[in-house]
Amino acid sequence: MNYLSLSYLDLAIASSLILVNGLLSVLLKLRLERQLFWAASRTIVQLLAIGYILGWVFRVAEWYIVLPLMLTMTLVAGNAAASHGKLRYRGLLSDSVVSIWLSSWLVTAVGLLLVLKVRPWYEPQYAIPILGMILGNTLTAVSLGIERMTRELAAGRAVVEMILSLGGSRWEAAQAAAVQAVRAGMMPTLNQMTVVGIVSLPGMMTGQILAGQSPTEAVRYQIVIMFLIAASSALGTVCAVLLTFNRLFSAAHQFMPHKLEPRR
Repeated sequence: MNYLSLSYLDLAIASSLILVNGLLSVLLKLRLERQLFWAASRTIVQLLAIGYILGWVFRVAEWYIVLPLMLTMTLVAGNAAASHGKLRYRGLLSDSVVSIWLSSWLVTAVGLLLVLKVRPWYEPQYAIPILGMILGNTLTAVSLGIERMTRELAAGRAVVEMILSLGGSRWEAAQAAAVQAVRAGMMPTLNQMTVVGIVSLPGMMTGQILAGQSPTEAVRYQIVIMFLIAASSALGTVCAVLLTFNRLFSAAHQFMPHKLEPRR
């Protein structure tokens, strides 16, 4: 199998397809032209930039280069997860970062050290792409979990306060909202796992096949990645929900809805 290199002309042709989105926006009066242009521009600039950066990182391949890059990726993911949802509370950003950091780094460590047995562990060819894929999916899970938790608690305030007034614990009052939040956070990954290989071919598997790797070898890698993503998404969502719960309920079993604020 031969690897087909892409020229800048090829990229330009592919990039022109975004005009289809722009045309639909104009015809349907969606008013998304500016957002589409901005999103497309950021996609091109960010991916080209990270391509050059990773090229340098791969050549250097030192832990003191790889580790700060991984930390930066994690902080950006945490900030992105905290920026969604209609409700926010003080400490949301730190809860988001901690949830994503703990879950994604733990699962990445298992994947690198126990499954792939990468030596040294900071080998950028493996550490950065694997962490990036796990972060991207964990980000979505944490964001959905926090958003659903705050929304369920705000909408069900009367029920929550009734349970507390009847002598229920803070966990009994928040349990229904927490269950819904964890389900919401895990659902995208579960849906993806259900149709993978039948409806969709994941990006890592596709990239390896296009690069000339054996399909069976690419499939084995993709199975590993899917289960790492599933584990990190579940752990991250549970951690985020518990941290949110701890922020909005006091040790004296009081619900503090005043801490929830509409996002500006």
